[in-house]
Amino acid sequence: MRQFFQSASARWAAPVAALALLASCSSSQTTETTTSAAASDSTSTSGKPATDSSAASQPMAVKPSGPAPAWGKGLHPEMQAVIEQLTAMSGPTPMAKLTPAEARKAPSATDATMATMQKFNIPTPPATADTMSREVMPGVKVRIYTPKGATGTLPVIVYYHGGGWVIANLDTYDPSVRALVEQTGAIIVSVAYRQGPEHKFPTAHNDSFAAYQWVLKNAASFKGDPTKVAVAGESAGGNLACAVSMMARDKKVQMPKHQLLVYPIAGYDLNTPSYLANTETKPLNKDLMAWFFKYYLRTPADGKSPIIDLVHANLKGLPATTLITDQYDPLMSEGKMLADNLQKAGVAVKYQNYDGVTHEFFGMAAVVPEAKQAQALASGELKNALK
Repeated sequence: MRQFFQSASARWAAPVAALALLASCSSSQTTETTTSAAASDSTSTSGKPATDSSAASQPMAVKPSGPAPAWGKGLHPEMQAVIEQLTAMSGPTPMAKLTPAEARKAPSATDATMATMQKFNIPTPPATADTMSREVMPGVKVRIYTPKGATGTLPVIVYYHGGGWVIANLDTYDPSVRALVEQTGAIIVSVAYRQGPEHKFPTAHNDSFAAYQWVLKNAASFKGDPTKVAVAGESAGGNLACAVSMMARDKKVQMPKHQLLVYPIAGYDLNTPSYLANTETKPLNKDLMAWFFKYYLRTPADGKSPIIDLVHANLKGLPATTLITDQYDPLMSEGKMLADNLQKAGVAVKYQNYDGVTHEFFGMAAVVPEAKQAQALASGELKNALK
């Protein structure tokens, strides 16, 4: 949940182009040609035309300005710099004290990463994907990312964004999607499912499964291969991706070829070791997770549903899985438990935890080295599965 929210990036002069900053610090990035994007690729995060680099604007090493927070003494410097920026932008009121409407306007970790890039003169990578929007059903749209200049039929990854099923949107997680497009060469369909509290459980889960089925039926219309489809997601989106695999299995619908679960919500126990160790962490902590459950679930009984409480669900027959967790994250324990339980159920699992970083690190590859590593791992596993 990229402290996630219907992010303040919507208030930037060039939100789509600005989000392209984060997806990768390797070679290229994406060209946004969505019907909704008004900004050109030459626009910077400040809304001013990008200029050529000079000696005065060379990228600088990303370093924090103060001591590590008490909750994160082992934060790596690049991650700490982003957290410092997020803290400065967010103000004194904790996210869990806001209403959903207020939280959707709050600065996100994506916003903080963009600001960190500006502060340290990290340039915008070139762009390498085109996008278009489609409506899956009333109230549910998808954004389809296609590698720029791609020819022929390509595999497809259905991606679900985070935000605790309550906040955030496609733009908030645009950096992660663009990185995966660039590094896998696949088409990615990013799903804008409906959110609580306006749409309570299981709306987001049903919307996500409907979008997956829509992709299977319509992939050929956007040059996708309907026989090579994977699912992926971060945080609440990781939960949705796994739930979609379970729903496909149970309803005898074509199974995904692979599932990428990045720091997924996988349980309803707020007293795991990582929950108890991460009561003050940013951008996600125990109180904020309780807030998400409050606004998405109808009653506490929903928390025991197998599509919420993945660690206690029947996991047999699910697709091979890449599962990523991080150190400063209340969801780490349940993520590791899910990886273990998938393996016990006979599922092939590639699991990796990254120390020194927080929830939401995955989309920060332009700043945070561990994000670049995690993206490479995830993309490699997806490419192998979609051959």
